[in-house]
This record gives sequence, C-alpha cells and structure tokens, in this order.
Amino acid sequence: MPEKIVVCLDWTPNTNHSGFFVAAADGLYERAGLDVELRSADANHQLTPARQVAAGQADFAVAPSESAISFSTTDRDVPRLVAVAALVQGDTSAIATLESSGIDRPAKLAGKRYASYDGRFEDPIVSQMVSNDGGDGSAVQFHSLDSHAYADADTMGAGSVVASYLEKGRSDATWIFQAWEGVLAARAGQRLNLFELSDFDIPYGYSPVLLAHPSMATGERCEETRAFLAATAAGYAKAASDPKAAAAALCACGHPSLADRAFVEASAAALAAKYLAADGRWGRMEEGRWSAFVDFLSRSGILVDRQKAPIAREAVDVASLFTNELLPR
Repeated sequence: MPEKIVVCLDWTPNTNHSGFFVAAADGLYERAGLDVELRSADANHQLTPARQVAAGQADFAVAPSESAISFSTTDRDVPRLVAVAALVQGDTSAIATLESSGIDRPAKLAGKRYASYDGRFEDPIVSQMVSNDGGDGSAVQFHSLDSHAYADADTMGAGSVVASYLEKGRSDATWIFQAWEGVLAARAGQRLNLFELSDFDIPYGYSPVLLAHPSMATGERCEETRAFLAATAAGYAKAASDPKAAAAALCACGHPSLADRAFVEASAAALAAKYLAADGRWGRMEEGRWSAFVDFLSRSGILVDRQKAPIAREAVDVASLFTNELLPR
C-alpha cells in the first residue's frame, strides 16, 4: 500500500503550490510509493494548516517562516514543527493597499484598518514597518479576517483578500503574495501600492515554507519525507522551466479561483524564477536568513509568547527551526 501523506495548503491552491500539483499530475508521488493528499484551506477545517499538523491531523503544512518560530516557543506539550523546504526563494509577499486609498507608504497606515490573519507576530511586524517609515505603528487598526478568511466565500472563491476586503471597503490594507493576488489585481484593473518588508528594514524570512511534524522531520518517517521532497523538488523544477505546464496542473484541481487559465499562467510565469536557488536546487534555506529574522523580532520586542511575555533571544535555537538534510542532494 502507498504511504499516505497529507499536506495542508495555506490558502486556495495557487502558484506557490505549483510543484506539488505538477508532481501529482506527473505521477511522481505515485512512483515514489506515496499517496499524497493536497488539502486546501477551507471553512471545514477550523485550525490553521500548521495547527492541523501540530494536532496530528496532517503531516505537512504550508506556512510563513514565523510559524516555525512560533511553534518553537510555545507550550512544551505542543510539537515543534520544523521547516523542511522553502517553497520559493526569499520572500515574494508585500503589504498592499489600493492606490485609490492614498495610502502610498506604510507611515500612512496609522489610523487605518489592516485585515489580519492573526499570526502571533503578524500585527507587530506591520506596526514595526509603519514605525520604521516614520509613522505611528501603534495607531494601526488591526482587525481579523473572518476565520483567517477561510470561512469567507468571497475570499475563497476569488483566492484574494484584495477582491473581498480592499475593493469592498472592508479594510484598507492586508498582506498578499505579489505573484498571486498582485497579478490578479493587475488583471482586474485594481491598482495597488505594495510595501515590501525588506524596503523598510525588516529582514523577513522565507515565505512560504513547508513545515513538518516532528515524526516526519526527525522521527520514524524521515525516509517518507525524503521521498516526498525528492518528488516535490522535481515538480518545482518543472514549474520553473515550464510555467504553462505548472498552470495546467494547478488548474486541473478545479478550484473556482483557478477558472481564469490566462491569469494562472501569468502568475506561474511571474513566479517561475523564484522557485529555485541560484544553483538550480529547490527548497534550500540559509541559516543566516533565519537568524537575521529572529534577531529582528527580538530587537523589536516582537519575540513574545502567546501571553505576550518576552522571550529571550538565546532561547530560540535557529538551527532547530529548519533543516536542509531531507532535501535531495
């Protein structure tokens, strides 16, 4: 019997996930002896993808790098999730506002609404960006997306918070992936202001990464993970070299947000150069990038536990947050 593996996606199926869908469509998982379920985020799963993994409901989750930090600094009875691959190199996200809002720099977010996914470090990072730009970061009005937007039919149907929140006047700003919601907005004639964290002295980590349950990262199922990552790496290599094939594999899953094939192809083309490192390998992460992000969180007073108590920088072992050891050589 094939080994069952469940991967929780962090959103609707999108081009960040292309390598998974290519690997599935090309039979790479099947040939590796794996039965892989790619589980989309939806209202039926009240836990975030990372929490589904921590609860033993899934083996892997697509998540931002701060989720690995969060799970490394939580209660001891909660599994420490480990990042085993970077889906794209670096960070392809940004804080977005509509050009028509007049919010053309982070400082102007003071007093404005921000639609939040409620990550432990998310709102403080946005506040720090505003402060770094000379604004009052404490004046940003944070409000939650509806169940991380998974329960919002408009959001999940379009695969876009820009469409469901910003365009409808439900918020003034949110965090998006430029190669997905940014491309979708451009095609819809929605002109955006995009604030990249690195432009405002925030050394952000990798986003998204693939988080693994400890049993998959360091435990008895490591060999399954090696086989899974080898097949996935081949899928991402094809997505990098053939964006149209990547778009076709993604669209074949039938999610309503993928109805516009031309959009998916445009997004796949926009992201193709980000899948692989300069040496042509997929998934690799650098300790220096992780360390710089954790240092920033500590230096800015953002590194706190869920009760808002400060966590000492030395309490975070950066080397334990991620591993490249299970990736193909």
